[in-house]
Amino acid sequence: MRRIISGLVAITCLWPAVSVAEIVRFDVLERVPAFDGRSFGNVGTYERITARATFALNPADDRNAVITDLALAPRNADGKVEATADVVILRPSDPTHGNGTLLLEVPNRGRKLAPQLFDDSAQPGANNADKAEDAGIGFLHRQGFTMVWVGWQGDIPSKPGQMALAAPVIKNISGPAREEFVFDNTTNPARATLTWPAAEAANLHVTVRAAWADARQTPSGLSAKLVDPTAVEITRPDGFDAGALYEITYTARDPVPLGMGYAAVRDVVSFLRHDETQANPLLNGLHPSVSRAIGFGVSQSGRFLRDFLYLGFNEDLSGRTVFDGLMPHVAGTRRMATNVRFGQPGRNPRHLQDPAWQADLFPFTYASLSDPYSGKTDGLLRRCSLSATCPKVMQTDSEHEWWASHASLLVTDLAGNHLDLPDNVRAYMISGTPHFAEAADVMKKGVPAMSLPQNPVHAGMPMRALLTDLNAWISDGVRPPASRVPMRAHGTLVPAQGAVPTDIPGLPYAGIHTLAAFSDQSVLPPKEISRYPVFVPKADDDGMAIAGIRQLALAVPRATYTAWNPRAQGFGPTALYPLQGAVVPFAPTEAARKEVHDPRLSIAERYADDGAYVAAVKREAARQVAERILLPEDAERAVEAAKQGKLAKLGP
Repeated sequence: MRRIISGLVAITCLWPAVSVAEIVRFDVLERVPAFDGRSFGNVGTYERITARATFALNPADDRNAVITDLALAPRNADGKVEATADVVILRPSDPTHGNGTLLLEVPNRGRKLAPQLFDDSAQPGANNADKAEDAGIGFLHRQGFTMVWVGWQGDIPSKPGQMALAAPVIKNISGPAREEFVFDNTTNPARATLTWPAAEAANLHVTVRAAWADARQTPSGLSAKLVDPTAVEITRPDGFDAGALYEITYTARDPVPLGMGYAAVRDVVSFLRHDETQANPLLNGLHPSVSRAIGFGVSQSGRFLRDFLYLGFNEDLSGRTVFDGLMPHVAGTRRMATNVRFGQPGRNPRHLQDPAWQADLFPFTYASLSDPYSGKTDGLLRRCSLSATCPKVMQTDSEHEWWASHASLLVTDLAGNHLDLPDNVRAYMISGTPHFAEAADVMKKGVPAMSLPQNPVHAGMPMRALLTDLNAWISDGVRPPASRVPMRAHGTLVPAQGAVPTDIPGLPYAGIHTLAAFSDQSVLPPKEISRYPVFVPKADDDGMAIAGIRQLALAVPRATYTAWNPRAQGFGPTALYPLQGAVVPFAPTEAARKEVHDPRLSIAERYADDGAYVAAVKREAARQVAERILLPEDAERAVEAAKQGKLAKLGP
């Protein structure tokens, strides 16, 4: 096992002051065989490189000036602002066997999630890349991707299993901040952790409400006190259940220019793609072993990529395109509360919390639109269009985002009319899926705060096909399949009322979904001014979305799979349980369904026997392979799972 310590590597990591990116030091801390030397087809083995990148930003450069508070941060002797990012690289041991594409996953709260999604890996191994089984089915490795992760989040610590950014703290600055908490328990008092340290005169204020739409209340028995600068103890009043919403406003101190995280990703990718010195660990002979790059992110990290694009970071400091392709996953039409003073990168307002956070601000979609409330004209592609650095974009969402993250605003204008996506953008909804599920998940019953059994559908199969399509798009110009999302023009994107049948036993549909608000951000808490129209996917008679990519478990169903799951009684039942969907199995026979007045055909009415069911799966799999939304290897896996009775994921 080769290990290289940073002190030795530092000697080789100095290069002329003029560099293709503002990476001033790239320290390789460890370079070792990955996955216990497991070999992946024609690509062979992989190595894991652990490193630390130091970069320095000139606040006067227009490409950096967009970073909030960068000009106020401490500077080095050259007048630049320095920060250090954790970096992990997985690359083919023989770079000539790679596919030439750098796949950067933006870490989600410091963690790697791409291995769970694309390789069916399980945690914690998916985060480690150490043992042979940590590579799961080895899809990304057999394709020959060079995988990179860069720590970007400046409000979390760097530690084992968690990548981060060490950015400078700006002392002697304080200002207003706010947090929301839903505890899902009745512990009293309850502990909450603030994102930022409270100032000495914290001006701490707490309110409570049973549901977001209710007025904020300060009843007797409600109080909050600081235990330490980032810990709050909330004494909870009588009369509110476990799902009550608590809001705290306070005076925070010592902000960090969190927007430096965008520059960290920009500059590390540019360095790895273009630097031709020995400092670049991807150097192969005279040139780097990668010639193109895809940016990928899940949830928080998908929102990061939408912001990265919107803020202009897909142009590097030499005016070149950073990512040829972007694949934000399960981001909906949200961005981030990151490039603001006292930002909260980890916050994603869930249903139902306040939709007035910076994560929910206009613009929502890629094309430029005029906002009737702010008077602004803007879109996610506006800045990259001006610099000719726009990537090809493939936005993928679970169906949950169409209920909980107002994803309909991706394909409607701000009056609610049909909107076509730009030619360089594709969008896909993976129907009947929760926000994120593990590959090994099966239907789970009895989660106390959920009213229905938990949806276990994993999105790995369509995501592998779509990543393959995206790589072909940026590599060879092969256009991917047409977008597959609900649309107003198709009649598959509709108002929530009446979108789903209400006569299915065990499926209590009430049209609950997340709103989109325009709010006055100059006051705290923000004041709602108006709302944008939001729509949801129309369901068929079985209660499942008609549009989108319907995986084989939905296309050849044995149950109804939804992307929404109401909270249970005692846990705020007027809201959706965050991030989850539901499963309601079909009755086994016609008699059984008629006994409970279930309008959905029974399993026996749909399939004459198990052989007929498997044959139907085979036919549907062949169709999806032809349409390039399923890979042949996954078609084989799905047919085998159907034979074993595991495709529907209804039990062990």
